[in-house]
Amino acid sequence: MRTIARSDERILSSDIFDRDPSLEKEPRPNLGSWTEPAREVKIYRRCGVLVVGGGPSGTAAAAAAAREGADVVLLERYNHLGGLSTGGLVLWIDRMTDWEGKLVIRGFAEELFDRLPVDAVAGPSRAEWGSRDPQKAAHWANRTAAYHGVVTWSPTIDPENLKLLSQELLIERGVKLVYHSWASVPIVENGVVKGAVFESKEGRMAILADVVIDCTGDGDMFARAGGEFDNDIEQGDVHHCTNTAFLLGGVDMERWLEFKAGQPEQFAEFMARGREECGLFERPFVSWRNDVALFMGPRQSGYSGLDVDDLTTVEVRSHRAMAAHEAFFRQHAPGFENAFMMLSGPQIGVRHTRRLKGVGAVLRSQWPTGEALADEVGVTPAVSPKFPNVSIPYGALLPRQLDGVLAAGRHISCDRNSHGFMREIPQCWITGQAAGTAAALAVSRGVQPRQVDVAELQRALVKQGVYLRPGDAADSPSVAAEAAAN
Repeated sequence: MRTIARSDERILSSDIFDRDPSLEKEPRPNLGSWTEPAREVKIYRRCGVLVVGGGPSGTAAAAAAAREGADVVLLERYNHLGGLSTGGLVLWIDRMTDWEGKLVIRGFAEELFDRLPVDAVAGPSRAEWGSRDPQKAAHWANRTAAYHGVVTWSPTIDPENLKLLSQELLIERGVKLVYHSWASVPIVENGVVKGAVFESKEGRMAILADVVIDCTGDGDMFARAGGEFDNDIEQGDVHHCTNTAFLLGGVDMERWLEFKAGQPEQFAEFMARGREECGLFERPFVSWRNDVALFMGPRQSGYSGLDVDDLTTVEVRSHRAMAAHEAFFRQHAPGFENAFMMLSGPQIGVRHTRRLKGVGAVLRSQWPTGEALADEVGVTPAVSPKFPNVSIPYGALLPRQLDGVLAAGRHISCDRNSHGFMREIPQCWITGQAAGTAAALAVSRGVQPRQVDVAELQRALVKQGVYLRPGDAADSPSVAAEAAAN
């Protein structure tokens, strides 16, 4: 186990657990190969915009593209929308306000929170956002809503309500939802992505589209289409770890928080004993209800989200750890005497696999200045009050060579430091909304995504409620446009 301390570039301290040697996979034998015979694949549908993946970015992309009038199909391998924010039980939605308390993650994200039931969301009131009052900050720090002494809007949500709302919002806008379907192969002609082949209970079928948005989180579509990507990781952070989250019900989280905050020495002893007895061990987080505890770990290092044997091993370790946590917390943790295993995440929590090599990127070198890039399509809070807000460029969604495709979500173009926050759910909503809007504009204008007029895109995003910085950005030539001309 390694403990990673909080810093100006990391919000939380966390424990990271390395690979388990006793569960090491045997080397795969070389069994040769089988040649798949050529065959005709039925075309399931033709559309303007195909969104592959219905996580936070995919949901936002489909909603934005449909709002701009595009004919949209969303392909999702599970039975719900929301991805890690719902099926992955990442109920804690990271910071949407900046360090002054200004809401900068807006647009689609704001629409969701305006429509969620009041009892499906827990977090500080709007009047508290940005507060540096020590008592308020201490209170909300234990409830995942204050960092560096500042109260932020980073609420916890009910995943089932978010699943339903996301689904109904897309249906309202005329999006064609296709659940239980896994996109497997992009359709590429002369360097242009034209659609995707997918697998379902009906077998293999294809969807043809004018623009494809890769919202798989792992860059499956652009990588398999030949797009360039990075896969280096920041070893000193949690975002290279993998795990399956889980919920314990029947708890009293207020009692637990009183113990954690009021008896620090006993809490430290509790954590040390838990690590000793359970091996993999994680502290609980609050959820949207006092009687439900969220465990977003234990975080496991050294496993690949692209390796089926690694993914299987993480699931095996995670489910064993869940049973150990339930027993240990029932016996030793204040407020957990009647705890029960409520739910393990239907989706594994993969934080990092591939990152697009794009026309532009979100870079660590940009943090100190906070410059509004000419092709800004979103703004994210910086990871620390030492830095201003960070600009998200349209070029970060555009592959360097491939046409017909955009990328949104945790695999956009960024360096490994910036990936630590660009992979979070609010940032995925922002990049998804930008990609969906750009795709719709590309279809309506009959151009490739890299040829979209960025000023028009920015105006459309502002009309949708997205926060962009004031100034001359919308009238400046974009990085993407310059690249298209070269």
